[in-house]
Amino acid sequence: MDIKVIEEYLEKLCNTPSPTGFTKKCEKYLLEEFEKLGYEAYQTTKGNVVAKISQNKGNGLLLSAHIDTLGLMVRSIKSNGRLKVTTLGGFPLNYVEQENVTVHTRDGKEYSGTVRLNEPAVHGSKEPYEAKRDADNMEVVLDLLVKNKEDVKKYGINAGDFISLDPRFRIQNGFIKSRHLDDKASSAMLLALAREIKEKNIKLNRDIYMMFTVYEEVGHGAASGHPKDITDMLAVDMGVVYDDLETDETKLSICAKDSSGPYNYDLTNELIEIAKENNLDYAVDIYPFYGSDASAAMSSCYDYRHALIGAGIACSHGYERVHENGLKNAYTLLEKFIQK
Repeated sequence: MDIKVIEEYLEKLCNTPSPTGFTKKCEKYLLEEFEKLGYEAYQTTKGNVVAKISQNKGNGLLLSAHIDTLGLMVRSIKSNGRLKVTTLGGFPLNYVEQENVTVHTRDGKEYSGTVRLNEPAVHGSKEPYEAKRDADNMEVVLDLLVKNKEDVKKYGINAGDFISLDPRFRIQNGFIKSRHLDDKASSAMLLALAREIKEKNIKLNRDIYMMFTVYEEVGHGAASGHPKDITDMLAVDMGVVYDDLETDETKLSICAKDSSGPYNYDLTNELIEIAKENNLDYAVDIYPFYGSDASAAMSSCYDYRHALIGAGIACSHGYERVHENGLKNAYTLLEKFIQK
């Protein structure tokens, strides 16, 4: 496995806007990449991208990652020509203060802007120090000469338009910093894995599908549209880095339990044993405020064993960071697991 392959996929994915509910550009990219690699890929009615990696062997394994990200939506246009917003996914608005954004209109136009406080000048008031960072005190200022609501509407901007956040992708000293590593890091790993399977003609002993979901951040990404005859589902998402957890940015994280409950005992044990056998740097952790695509699938009554892994990612839902070693450890587990 070449880490540069994962990083190339990751940079492309992070720089392709896909706030939850507006993922068409990313869907198109995945479909084109799988076609280049020689796989049959299709979309569910909802929009999830599913790639057939191997078939007609039985005992199906579904690997999932999600391409939808956090973002914003125009809630309303204010009388002063600025935009009131609502969040897409769960995150505090202080995590996007002073961030550059792009407004995507429903007729295909794009306009840049910035998220900031309504009154951000420290020389004008104490608002920057005292104001609560919420939708009443923050707004998007467009990079357009607009003074009122009518001016904004002339550009085709309306309530319900999607707003994507500048990812600010960087690689420095082995660390990858970017918004949306949740879950584009895992999506990049799955693409790299599909490529390696094809290039090395890796022997697979079971049906394997990869599913890239488009509504995970709002809870129902993998709730429908699964291939037939699946027995195991492994959600590949982000590992949580937090004070009382053992995961860090260099490790593989195996989740034993999240807010939806415990993951399948036997499948989770299999993953732990593979990590041990291959001397991977890993941790088993509990994620207290988390739900995965595997959680959504179980809630929809799919009868699988289910598990959750990911590379450790710091500052979840903010300007996130992972190390190359974390990606390598997670990728190696995937590589070994699919060949069992």
